[in-house]
Amino acid sequence: MDRLAAMETFVRVVETGSFSEAARQFRVGQPAISKTVALLEGRLGVKLLLRSTRGLMPTEAGENFYQRAKRSIEEADEADLAARGAGSSLSGRLRVGAATTFASLHVIPHLPKFLAEHPHLDMELILDDRHIDLIEEGIDVCLRMGDLADSTVTARRIGQARRVVIGAPSYFGKAGEPRIPAELMAHESVIHGKGPGRDVWMFRKDSTEVSVTVKGGVRVTAAEGVRAAVLAGVGVTVASEWMFAPELVSGAVTEVLSDWTITPIDLWAVFPTGRVASAKARAFANFVEIQLALADLVHSSQE
Repeated sequence: MDRLAAMETFVRVVETGSFSEAARQFRVGQPAISKTVALLEGRLGVKLLLRSTRGLMPTEAGENFYQRAKRSIEEADEADLAARGAGSSLSGRLRVGAATTFASLHVIPHLPKFLAEHPHLDMELILDDRHIDLIEEGIDVCLRMGDLADSTVTARRIGQARRVVIGAPSYFGKAGEPRIPAELMAHESVIHGKGPGRDVWMFRKDSTEVSVTVKGGVRVTAAEGVRAAVLAGVGVTVASEWMFAPELVSGAVTEVLSDWTITPIDLWAVFPTGRVASAKARAFANFVEIQLALADLVHSSQE
């Protein structure tokens, strides 16, 4: 049995959820796929797959084998590319996780360029504002913003953006613009996220630090909802430049209190713990970093 070919077959079965779909993609008969998996289970001496109402599901042993088999395949692919001197030509599947709004504004519009550079690469975007499990979801690289709660993950900071206080001109037209942070307490606010502390905004100017507890007029758990509320003139919010980049340029939102600074937000490329980041994942993280820099949406931590 060709061990690498058997691993590739098993990985494809797990990812497609069926023998028939894996057979179609490999352009072989379904019995050949079933036989390969059966031989693999016989060699390992464990059951790797179970049938359920949702299709084929890996057992605990099967899930462990899947993660390591996928890693071995990626490393074998990288070895082939390095030997051929073709490191710039990526192929196979790349699964990317990212927050919905950030990806819609700053990743997806640039995908044609990335895919043109790597025409043999297939991409899957898993868009979710929550912190998903990279191993469980089979993510190769995830773009995350803010502080990393898990210090054990493998991550690289690829960008940093200012946080700004913004609102729609229609809102400021009726409520007036705040001149100092304390005046925000008299304004309606749009608060992003749930939990304690979200309504406390911290400001700094030179050696002065100010903490303001704003009125929680509207609390929204998704970034796209924050955008919609602010653009509708509901109130002011604190957000990264990334979240309102087009509107800051067009004038659809107005920045206020620009002489005060708020702790900036970091963008991280996060890779599954315990796995060597694939060439595909590293290339994509580098690409996003470059696109943000070209768009002047990255700031140094000294600013």
